[in-house]
Amino acid sequence: MTIPVIPTTDVAPYDALLLHSFGGPEGPDDVMPFLRNVTAGRGIPDERLEQVAEHYLHFGGRSPINDQNAALLAALRAELDRRGVTLPTAWGNRNWDPFVTDTLRELHDAGHRRVLVLTTSAYACYSSCRQYGEDLARALATLESEGRQIAVDKVRPYFNSPGFVTANTDAVRGAVGSLGGNARTPHVVFVTHSIPTTMEDASGRDAPHGATYRDQHLDLARVVAGRLAAEGVPITWELAFCSRSGPPSQPWLSPDVNDVLEARHAEGVDGVVLAPIGFVSDHMEVVYDLDTEARETAERLGMRMVRAATAGTAEEFVAGLVDLVLERCGTERGEAPQRPAEGEIGPWPDACSPGGCWRRDGEDSGVPAAATRVDAEAVSA
Repeated sequence: MTIPVIPTTDVAPYDALLLHSFGGPEGPDDVMPFLRNVTAGRGIPDERLEQVAEHYLHFGGRSPINDQNAALLAALRAELDRRGVTLPTAWGNRNWDPFVTDTLRELHDAGHRRVLVLTTSAYACYSSCRQYGEDLARALATLESEGRQIAVDKVRPYFNSPGFVTANTDAVRGAVGSLGGNARTPHVVFVTHSIPTTMEDASGRDAPHGATYRDQHLDLARVVAGRLAAEGVPITWELAFCSRSGPPSQPWLSPDVNDVLEARHAEGVDGVVLAPIGFVSDHMEVVYDLDTEARETAERLGMRMVRAATAGTAEEFVAGLVDLVLERCGTERGEAPQRPAEGEIGPWPDACSPGGCWRRDGEDSGVPAAATRVDAEAVSA
């Protein structure tokens, strides 16, 4: 499928594009400080963090997310250049160097005053949307205290954008083709990061069609399955979760991907495709939770398992992200650009509502509801 290119190079009113991501440690000495940043204010003891640290230490203490972000930034730059779009690009993280506060400071000092933010999270809930907004707000408050004024807007969640859908469809098709085995209809387990059920409930408040975090993934999975069926590649499928954390008494979204593998094996399924549609790139939840833990489960059960690729720097995905950037530019100029979206939910709003991703566990944390524009005053108490 060819993604239609938005025929414009006009990026007004923005003067820079910021890729905003989670961040990850660069070596063993970074792991515990990084995890303390991630969990700051939650009272999680180091003993628990040391258990999570083993996931990173399994790979030498270095997260793959940093290289993935660098590659995506380079791909975005190349696509912008290909279209003749002269918009400077930068990269800033929430939890590790380069920190978003430092990146925004550098942008300000280079003369930029209106920045458009593209996050490496495609979905809408507290963890995948609002926390990015809160961190941006804190960064802007710090800069304001230094006498620096800069404003940022955020590109809408893009889980059902054509480029992301195409990249995931291509990845699943390729994985199904390499699964091998008997002639039975391939079984695909779409996988995403689990969240607390209270966060899931809050994510649907005032969302388009009441679509929760889970609903967003199911919508994408249905589109991917439908596209493949139309091509003569029928699949059976289900949605599973990984990376559960928190106390055992707190309900999180389930089933866990390992439990799904056990259940399907008991039913006689001898091969599966794991499709990590909840992730933009191959970071820790993919390379550890799926490529390591889930693969160990599959091997123990004697199941064939193929892990589909993430969107990463797939050509259609990157082109779609640039379309989203140009779409937001047009909206801010008062135009009415096309807002393509696949599935039943439709395009997500640019502005966050009082419900949905702007609440955590059903509580209002004080960040202004209408803010995809994040100003210094938006810092939550």
